[in-house]
Amino acid sequence: MSTRYVDHPLQPGDRAPNIVLDAISREGKIALDDFRGRSPLLIGLFRGLLCPFCRRHVAAMAQLNPALREKGVDSLAVVNTPVERARLYFRYHPIPGLLAASDPERASHRAFGLPILEFTENETDWPYKVGMDVVMTMRVDRPGELPEPMDPATAGDLLNKKDGYQITEADQHMRIPGHMQLVGYFLLDREGVVRWSFTEVEEEGRNMCQTLNPGELMSVASQFAH
Repeated sequence: MSTRYVDHPLQPGDRAPNIVLDAISREGKIALDDFRGRSPLLIGLFRGLLCPFCRRHVAAMAQLNPALREKGVDSLAVVNTPVERARLYFRYHPIPGLLAASDPERASHRAFGLPILEFTENETDWPYKVGMDVVMTMRVDRPGELPEPMDPATAGDLLNKKDGYQITEADQHMRIPGHMQLVGYFLLDREGVVRWSFTEVEEEGRNMCQTLNPGELMSVASQFAH
């Protein structure tokens, strides 16, 4: 697989590279070129399933999938989790109709320009480094799931406890101590050109562990409706 690596997220007008990944939701491979010339595609590039925010990103994509399909837009969720581990998880947490792929090497994230963020004590050079002093001022608000807006670390711990997620050796192997893969969504048109994106890179970290705006996404997707 040949992919070019970029040092910033792909922007509207950029052509997405082809990537080939192991399918989770079925046997075989999934390639971005499979969609080129056939349908627009929303691709979500997430951390491993050990990340509670990313489990919710995948669930949100599954919820949006029927409405996007009505507009002729396909969806693909990519997780940094080994394929067998991911298949086991989705056996107990089904995502009907949503294509999912495994990318433990994070090749797709690099190809789309999503960096790995390093946590430091108090040095911030976003989106490559962030001080814990800054992280502790960030707030994640999930009404109904969190008692109040709270910093991402505390919120993540609470959500993991709420989910009862059992971290396995395969999950542990995917951890990058002191670092975190940034995530993002990219809406591609039929020719594989980026038309819209939502990533944790933008907004100097204010998007970190946040949800996308479904209304904004559906508004852009409507432009590709068949």
